[in-house]
Amino acid sequence: MKPVYVINGFLESGKTEFICFTLAQAYFQVKGKTLLILCEEGEKEYDSQLLERSRTEIERIENEEDFNPEYLTGLEKKHKPERIIIEFNGMWNYKNVKLPWYWKIEQQITTIDGSTFSMYYTNMRSLLAEMIRKSEMIIFNRCDTVRDQLNVYKRNIKAVNSSADVIFEDANGEINEIFEEDLPYDLTRETIALDDQSYGIWYLDSMDHPERYLGKKVSFVAMVLKPEEFPMDYFVPGRLAMTCCADDMAFLGYPCEFSGAGALKQREWIKVTASVLAGNSREQGGAGLTLQAVSVEKAKAPKEEVISFM
Repeated sequence: MKPVYVINGFLESGKTEFICFTLAQAYFQVKGKTLLILCEEGEKEYDSQLLERSRTEIERIENEEDFNPEYLTGLEKKHKPERIIIEFNGMWNYKNVKLPWYWKIEQQITTIDGSTFSMYYTNMRSLLAEMIRKSEMIIFNRCDTVRDQLNVYKRNIKAVNSSADVIFEDANGEINEIFEEDLPYDLTRETIALDDQSYGIWYLDSMDHPERYLGKKVSFVAMVLKPEEFPMDYFVPGRLAMTCCADDMAFLGYPCEFSGAGALKQREWIKVTASVLAGNSREQGGAGLTLQAVSVEKAKAPKEEVISFM
């Protein structure tokens, strides 16, 4: 079987940039030649040094009728590659694609220019759907001006291909956005119960989207932190988190008002149920969230005291 990688997308959607990035990676510097089949000409050119370094040969197909098993087999016999990358023309209907029988699609990726997605989704939905339907990964780039629409865009993609990984990128790289439907708990419940895994997700999401939690209750097992500068009726229930390595530890928690805070011991374990309120100016400089305890009871330390984001 000949491994094939298909990169879909409309003109100027970032296909060439993605392929160049892939060819430059160390993991792609494997033995044998790569045949890169270009089905359209974009503004960005392939660097000759990159092609030489990655042992990549380019062939161009200008007409859709030439994209057929016989012609593709001829290109393979000419170059004898170990692998094949196809930069597909977004204006060709992917539904009509026929490859040589022994070519095996290892991965299919669709790139989308986030700034023009609405236009293509409205006017060329059938062509877009055919690209998305069999893609394992959908990469939205140039999302700087449409960040408020990303939740809608993801739903549009999932309606066509529910199993696809959807990645959003802006000028600074990947956008680590957590969407409401991806949360591991139900925001409609009266009290949101958090376990070891969901606590870290809740903390990160509540920092980015405090409006989702204001007025709700949360319940979780936590370690007690009592900063010296806090008043007697405040403490911080939270968890230690390892973000990348054992030397990179942080305590994640919000100030919590509790009339019995004075009796709590530093680093003891409790189970707290609390209401989520807007940040208190004295404890947080007027930013973020704060908690107001509904109940606090002693608890056993969890099996894994440190949560991880690795």
